Amino acid sequence: MSSNGKLRVVVAGLGNMGLSHALAHHKHGEAEIVGLVNRSPVALPDELSGYPLYTDFAEALRAQKPDIVVVATYSDSHADYACMALEAGAHVFVEKPLSTTVEDARRVVDCAKANRRKLVIGYILRHHPSWQRLVTEARALGGPYVFRMNLNQQSTGATWETHKSLMKTTPPIVDCGVHYVDVMCQITDAKPVRVHGMGLRLSDEIDQGMYNYGQFQVIFEDGSAGWYEAGWGPMMSEVAYFVKDVISPNGAVSILSGMHPDSDSVEGHTKVGALRIHSAGGQDTDVDFPGEPGHQELCDAEQAYLIDAIRNDVDLTRHMEDAVASLHICLAADESIRTGKVIELKSQG
Repeated sequence: MSSNGKLRVVVAGLGNMGLSHALAHHKHGEAEIVGLVNRSPVALPDELSGYPLYTDFAEALRAQKPDIVVVATYSDSHADYACMALEAGAHVFVEKPLSTTVEDARRVVDCAKANRRKLVIGYILRHHPSWQRLVTEARALGGPYVFRMNLNQQSTGATWETHKSLMKTTPPIVDCGVHYVDVMCQITDAKPVRVHGMGLRLSDEIDQGMYNYGQFQVIFEDGSAGWYEAGWGPMMSEVAYFVKDVISPNGAVSILSGMHPDSDSVEGHTKVGALRIHSAGGQDTDVDFPGEPGHQELCDAEQAYLIDAIRNDVDLTRHMEDAVASLHICLAADESIRTGKVIELKSQG
């Protein structure tokens, strides 16, 4: 901790999410950035240009001895970087997905527990008041549920290049899917039983063995059924690319069309606009959210949540276990796509 009582912060990975998290700490009154890490040259906004910049993560840890490390690198380095930071005594925020395997996700959670450090995973929708309301209203309806969710992105130019880089390690249904599967799990509160997925490689620009379109179905112990679909690339349709429906015997809760006009807009991915709460008796109620937070405000909220958890010793056990559970479902979907088999889910413990 700095002499002024502020928590010393290192941010690793300065892409879109990493920069947003760095800006969040730059503005937070209880945080002090002591290092930024990126393997390649990066253009920094003026607010971040004065901080020490490293190309080697281990060197930044040794030199700065941070209280907090933000891991916003590519998914295949999440687990190793998080464990390095935890073992060095830092609390950790790691972007989703927590890792690329369930075993590595469990390793990170176990490492956080063993070192008595806080671990927060970047499930940004958990900090959005509109999505919190959706979960509350859906739970009030009572299950079993049908979940219909997707996020297809017609990505071109720099965004398509980013997506192709991400797909070297992580398919869209895992990278984006953990958010929406997490919402399903919060609503049903039941264990997942089995997953069936299918996917397709729709571009020669993608490595063999990877696919840029996928969908899956998951069945829960209470009989609830979830469907999720995700696709990236210039070929993707922008018709019905953002569907968020939760249906029960008593009615439904749906996000109405309030999206950004471009499906690859980061701002649009969290926008709700309005909810429609439908009663099976025929009554509809629309709830507007005119002042909903933007992308940067949500990143600010995520980092404030971590700092509060550190300062007030908040128990994050359920938060960590939920992250492992949602990743388990999405990775099972990926396994189903690659093997052509229905995957029976076993405990993540």
